[in-house]
Amino acid sequence: MKQYKLYDAEYKFVSLIWENEPVNSTELVKLCHEKLGWKKSTTYTVLRKLCKRGVLQNQNAVVTTLIKREDTQKYESEALINKAFDGSLPQFLTAFLGKKKITEEEAKEIKRIIEEATE
Repeated sequence: MKQYKLYDAEYKFVSLIWENEPVNSTELVKLCHEKLGWKKSTTYTVLRKLCKRGVLQNQNAVVTTLIKREDTQKYESEALINKAFDGSLPQFLTAFLGKKKITEEEAKEIKRIIEEATE
């Protein structure tokens, strides 16, 4: 799995593509204007940059991603936990949940995920 650091604006841009791919570049310009407030030139600049980095592909004016959303989310979440919580998942969960309550369904899902990840 290739790992790519996506900055906030890039992540929002790539998310639009994940949600709409394959997407025509003209349609992508419209989406970026509506959702991100970007001008056409900004959209094409970021598109070129991410194509050069191997994140996106633009063939015959059709844009697709070359990386998976799940891989990017995994990389970003691991980077956050390593940076802000010294790699401690319990510290992250404690900070994330704080006094926030979760539903019984969310608790069951989290327990299931932990059980699957436990050796």
